[in-house]
Amino acid sequence: MPAIAASTSANSDAATAARTARRPWASIAIETDIAALADTWRAFEATALVTPYQSYDWIRPFVETIGAAQGMALRYALVRDAGSELCALLPLTITGRSGFRFAEFIGGKHANYHMGLYAPGFAAQLDTALTTQMLTEIGNAIGGLDALAFVNQPITWQGVGNPAAQLAAGPSPSRAYKLALIAGDGDATLRRSMSSHARKKLKNKHSRFKDFGPSVLTRATTSGEAARIIDAFLEQKAERFRVMGVPDPFAEPAMRAFLEQAAMDRRSERPVIELYALDLEGRPVATYVGATQGERFSGMATSFDMASETVKTSPGELLLAELIRLKAREGVAVFDLGVGEARYKTTFCDDHDDLVDSFLPLTFKGRLFARIARTKRELKRLIKRSPAALKLAHRASGWLRRKRTEGE
Repeated sequence: MPAIAASTSANSDAATAARTARRPWASIAIETDIAALADTWRAFEATALVTPYQSYDWIRPFVETIGAAQGMALRYALVRDAGSELCALLPLTITGRSGFRFAEFIGGKHANYHMGLYAPGFAAQLDTALTTQMLTEIGNAIGGLDALAFVNQPITWQGVGNPAAQLAAGPSPSRAYKLALIAGDGDATLRRSMSSHARKKLKNKHSRFKDFGPSVLTRATTSGEAARIIDAFLEQKAERFRVMGVPDPFAEPAMRAFLEQAAMDRRSERPVIELYALDLEGRPVATYVGATQGERFSGMATSFDMASETVKTSPGELLLAELIRLKAREGVAVFDLGVGEARYKTTFCDDHDDLVDSFLPLTFKGRLFARIARTKRELKRLIKRSPAALKLAHRASGWLRRKRTEGE
């Protein structure tokens, strides 16, 4: 072997040995049976960094309903240290699109935050190089992937950096909005988070709303209540998207099964999804779907009855205000309204989570995929920053949808 080649090989071997020596994990296993992971997953998330959307009791109903209906190929990456202690868990689905095969977090557009579960101390040890090495090993262990695609990732969670966010290609198209709750005092929380003008408008809306009759905030605690609220939610959403002229992401039949199972799952001590309705004389004029994890309540989706005479009083906002008061009484520390820009979010929230997108190529084809994916996400971000461009994009989406319908 020539001297230069021998020297290069020795340096490469030394660098590999050095990386291996300092990596804080010892093994990576890829599992496919989520039911077999129940005890391990739940025990880990009790102390791990985890969003509501990667908790076991959110993921399992999702994969058993929407995942099954769509034929998702699911993989669960378990990362362990030298003592066989679990230090990271990544719930992934394998997607094939346009000739590319990549892994992404389970949940898609129905999960506001996409992130793995990490032991806090383990996450703190991972720099960019180690994170890249760990994720590359996960991708290789799964096999046959061109890339990993992690979008809408929080940069930090519970005050600790999200390791995969260090690989960010750029900011996500939208941010997520939140507010910290003052324990036991929702009104004080709203006085802090909302402007005086916004609070005055909300008070006036509430006064006008009371003229329509007695109302009550209902939380589904029985299967019958859950079915009633889900019916209203899906009907209200369908009408809303129909008027907007865009596809309804809640229209797939498996969505109902997911909401019912996650809200009423007897296999969990406390179902992760909560269903609420603002009932006016027994009729839901607004609904709210939220996910819980630890001391955080995360808003998944909200709706209101567009045909109701109460629509000008913004019943969805009135429901949200009541929920904030309720969660403050229950001791919830953080209430987030999810990803995406909306006037009501900036009205109620005085804080936000910055989100980023990461694309890790594993093959030559994966580098092309990452370049295309980054460009598409950046274009989406620019469109969302321009009201005129966003309006045009909605019109174009509606036109394309009508054309597809006419061609069927």
